[in-house]
Amino acid sequence: MIDSNNMQGFNVLSSQFSALSSPPNPLAPVGFEIPQPFQTTLDNGLHVVVFEDERLPLVSFRLAFFTGDIHDPSDSHGLTSAMATQLTEGTENYTSLQLAEKVERLGANISAHASYDFVTVSASSLSLYANEMLDLMAEVALRPTFPEEELDLYRRNTVEHLKFQRSQPPFLAAEQAARHIYGTHPYARVSPTAADIEKLTRENLARHHRRAVVPNNAILIAVGDVKKEELVSKLNDEFQGWEQGSLPPSDFDALPVRTGRTLTIVDRKGSAQSNIVIANSGIKRLDPDYFAVLVMNQVLGAGASSRVFMNIREDKGYTYGAYTRVDAKRLAGDFEATAEVRNEVTGASLKEFFYELNRIRVERVSDEEIADAKSFLTGVFPIRAETQEGLTNLLVNQQLYGLPDDYLQQYRANVDAVTAEQIQEAARKHIRPDEVAIVIVGDADEIIEQVKEYADTVEVFDTDGRQNPER
Repeated sequence: MIDSNNMQGFNVLSSQFSALSSPPNPLAPVGFEIPQPFQTTLDNGLHVVVFEDERLPLVSFRLAFFTGDIHDPSDSHGLTSAMATQLTEGTENYTSLQLAEKVERLGANISAHASYDFVTVSASSLSLYANEMLDLMAEVALRPTFPEEELDLYRRNTVEHLKFQRSQPPFLAAEQAARHIYGTHPYARVSPTAADIEKLTRENLARHHRRAVVPNNAILIAVGDVKKEELVSKLNDEFQGWEQGSLPPSDFDALPVRTGRTLTIVDRKGSAQSNIVIANSGIKRLDPDYFAVLVMNQVLGAGASSRVFMNIREDKGYTYGAYTRVDAKRLAGDFEATAEVRNEVTGASLKEFFYELNRIRVERVSDEEIADAKSFLTGVFPIRAETQEGLTNLLVNQQLYGLPDDYLQQYRANVDAVTAEQIQEAARKHIRPDEVAIVIVGDADEIIEQVKEYADTVEVFDTDGRQNPER
């Protein structure tokens, strides 16, 4: 017989557990009200943006150029990235070691890198050392010497890294997907070859530097505990004599027009799993559909509560994670669905991907899904601006992509304004299952029979990028 006192205690615990298992109420929205930054242009054409923020005694600088990897000469792939990386490896007044030691003594950071569209020199320090950091930024940006010993080390390290890349399935998949989506556009170049790197010379880097690093092709952004009048005066002195130059070309080949599906298998013998990428061309960063695509992608596959994740991982158990991604670059972009799955469920995973890609095009997204997606996007946005580096990155992206002056202030309103009809229209327009490029990296013998029905033709490549005409 069950003791009545024990039963009463059990009922109390059950009610308490039920209360705890209910999700808590959402917190109140975090405010995001920031003033417009100060903007001016120096006589030499350098655009300057200053966001004064005295909350912390810190300052962050970005000197960015509208030249990126896509501006590599056709016979010198990898030149822009090499030039950017070598800016901090020796200048007229500092060796690489001396520069590193000086930055360390200031408790600061300075670096340079290139992306597809931009070259960026970044620096941050206590505001006490703002002038010293501007001196060092000007030194690395305007007076690099590209020492032969540092370039030789870069060549050797990069060639070894390229060998490592070819052992990684995500790289192999990205290489083939970019080839299909971007064709002869320079966005198709995922990486230079070892031969490209080995022929880099000091003279080539210096020549490219003179072409790319010009003030009328640049923007300097300062965020933190600085005074705009003092900063502009310092910049006029620091960059005096920096002369204007020609702007880089922006007329590239159009993306190929796709009229059907393609299936490419990168044969990686012995792989226990398949890396799947399903891709089509997408939007560039200034596309008017950007916010509708953003919310749509959040519903479809951007997180752990999205449709493809819940289907392919949680329901089917085919993978640890399945996602979709929108890569909106300056001049073009792409949409991708990705997962790493067990060999034996490669075909079944493709079936579920295409089910979800078609479903979001033809079925109205539920109000609950839209609310969840918007809550995440609007909730995480102000968190990105809580640190100075986070706020700096938001302002940099706004400036580099030419977004509206009130973009940051209106971001959450723009997300909230997206409707179910706009989501479905964006899906129909920008997700095109009948013309995607399907790329699978895995053991061809294990997967080819499972997947060949998803395209009219199948091409097979080895991990060095060579096509096997017999498969």
